[in-house]
Amino acid sequence: MSQTVDRALSILPLLAEGPADLGRVADRLGVHKSTALRLLRTLHEHGLVYRQSDQRYRLGARLFALAQEAMENLDIREIAHPHLVRLNERCGHTVHLAVYEEGEVLYIDKVESRYPVRMYSRIGKPVAITVAAVAKLLLADLPGPERRAVAEKLDYPLYTARSTPNAPAFLRELDKVREQGWATDLGGHEESINCVAAPIRGADGRVVAAMSVSAPNVVVTADELLTLLPQVRRTADDISGEYSGRTPVTPV
Repeated sequence: MSQTVDRALSILPLLAEGPADLGRVADRLGVHKSTALRLLRTLHEHGLVYRQSDQRYRLGARLFALAQEAMENLDIREIAHPHLVRLNERCGHTVHLAVYEEGEVLYIDKVESRYPVRMYSRIGKPVAITVAAVAKLLLADLPGPERRAVAEKLDYPLYTARSTPNAPAFLRELDKVREQGWATDLGGHEESINCVAAPIRGADGRVVAAMSVSAPNVVVTADELLTLLPQVRRTADDISGEYSGRTPVTPV
C-alpha cells in the first residue's frame, strides 16, 4: 500500500512540469502502463489529475483548490492572531476567528476573556450556523443562488426565543448583514451571550474569514457590547489589509 501511495504521489510533481501521456508517466515511475493507468484513474476520481481530450494528463482543479484552501486557512490564522490578541487586551472579552468550510462554519482561533465567566467554545468546533454572527457574515458573502440553496438546506433549531426560525427569515438577515457589513448574535444561541462580528476580506474583496467579540450579559449588556463594533470592524480591516497585501490600518 505504501508503495502504491508513493507512486501515486510521484505522478503529481511530474504533471507539475506539464501535461504527460500514459507512456511518459509509466516510464517515469518505472512501472507497466496498466499500473500507471490505475494510479491515474484513482487520482482522476479524486479530482487531483485531469485527462485532456488529447489523452494526456495534467494536474486537476481539485488539487489547486485544496492547496489554496489550506494556504488561506493557515495564513489567515497566523496573520490574524496578533490582532485578535490586541483587541482582547483592549476590551477583555472573548475574541473568535472563523471560516466557512464544506458547509460548516468553524472556529479556527480563540482568545479567551479575562473575566471569570467564559464562553464554551473550542477551536475546530462548528458554530450554530443559523444564529452565529460570524456565520451570518460568511454566508452573506456567498453568491445569491448558493446563499439561497444553503439556507434552504439548513435546520433551524430554536435555541432561544431570538433564534432564526426559518430559511426566509435567515435570508432576510443575510441580506441585511451583506448590506451593512457587520453582524450580531444578541441572545440567538444562548440567552445570556451576545456577539458582534466583522468580515475579513481578501484581495478580491471576498470574505475569507470573520472575527467576533462575545461576552455574557453578566459582564456587559448587549448595548455596551455594541459600542465595541468600531473597534471590531477596524481590527477586521487591519487583518484584511495585511492578508491581502495592502498597507494595514494602524490600530488605535
